[in-house]
Amino acid sequence: MIQRIDLRGQTPTPAELLSLVPRTSSDVSDAMAAAAALIDDVRRDGEAALVAQAERFDGVRPEALRVPAAHRAEALAGLDPAVRAAIEETIRRVRESSAAQVPPAQTTELGDGAEVVQRWTPVGRVGLYVPGGKAVYPSSVVMNVVPAQTAGVASIALASPAQADQGGRVHPTILAVAELLGVDEIYAMGGAGAVGAFAYGVPGLVERVDLVTGPGNRFVAAAKRVVHGVIGIDAEAGPTDILVIADDSADADLVAADLVSQAEHDEVAAAVLVTTSEALADAVVERLAVRAAATKHSARVQTALGGPQSAVVLVDDLAGATAFSNAFAPEHLEIQTTDPDAVLASIVNAGAIFLGSYSPVSLGDYSAGSNHVLPTGGHARFSSGLSAATFLRPQQVVRYSEAALREVAENIAALSAAEDLPAHGEAVTARFDRARTEA
Repeated sequence: MIQRIDLRGQTPTPAELLSLVPRTSSDVSDAMAAAAALIDDVRRDGEAALVAQAERFDGVRPEALRVPAAHRAEALAGLDPAVRAAIEETIRRVRESSAAQVPPAQTTELGDGAEVVQRWTPVGRVGLYVPGGKAVYPSSVVMNVVPAQTAGVASIALASPAQADQGGRVHPTILAVAELLGVDEIYAMGGAGAVGAFAYGVPGLVERVDLVTGPGNRFVAAAKRVVHGVIGIDAEAGPTDILVIADDSADADLVAADLVSQAEHDEVAAAVLVTTSEALADAVVERLAVRAAATKHSARVQTALGGPQSAVVLVDDLAGATAFSNAFAPEHLEIQTTDPDAVLASIVNAGAIFLGSYSPVSLGDYSAGSNHVLPTGGHARFSSGLSAATFLRPQQVVRYSEAALREVAENIAALSAAEDLPAHGEAVTARFDRARTEA
């Protein structure tokens, strides 16, 4: 069912490890041309293009591109009480964790009358994308909206595809959660077209945004790459992945359960176990077969586990395990070892890290208080998960007095002359020349 990679007795270089990590053959760049064409259609034809794309890709004509208030109220009224209670608790936890991600303003005194203030300012308007393909993701509404609200974003718009089984409406659970959060600008649009609508605006329907965030398929990721620079993006989220580092103390059935939990997202989801124990590896493979056959989305799970992106990796020691994990740079990293904190000390590349057998990835997907919008495809080597900071821009505010400027005037003149930009220095000396003239 799942391939095995045996690295025991080997010491791969970092470059060799990068070539060894299992990856899906799917590439965002393969979808770039299609995504760009869909965005161009929206720029040219506006609402008509969005409707045509919904009919083509979602199999339904949206009842209304801009979701009316009545639909939101109806959805909230019909929300299962148990789901509402779970969502409200998730909102509370994510809001509390997000508040810790807003840095306070800091003032640095560099001398008498010389200060630089570091402040954090929210972007003005954001477009949040919530996918609606193989599953429904009300939790993604929380994970996108709450950090934006916590950061102080004044204008929030949300997009999610129209659903054929809902008569062309956005899924009611998505609408209900948005209503709970006070988001009243919601659009029934999906895929690359939705990203294009947010990036360029659609006359009479949606105003352009400054930043778009949220997970999606590779066409959404490709669309983000197309519009990056026109607006900001969080990351090019792709298929989900999980990597579990485990030693012989781990419970094979729990490891298998966690691998299956992420494999059910998509046929190209990656599920990787890295272990020092061959006995554990054998036991996990055995439990994977049982759990994959028994779960609701069995075919999807088995395809994901059998793909090139999934593997059981054997290593000599935990140092080898952390080296492999850092090369893979997982979206979700679980550490199920005798001393998880000791392993954690060597981890540098991961989207979110789950320590111990009672911290499964599913906890982070819903109720941990952490954010589940995380870098995929190895992007954790250079990017981070969604947070309040995603919606903030650091700005430096400079305030110098006359005396403080005079103190560095000669330095500025010397540096501007060295760069052959004398007007830079003259902009400083002009202030003191004028002061002498007025005296």
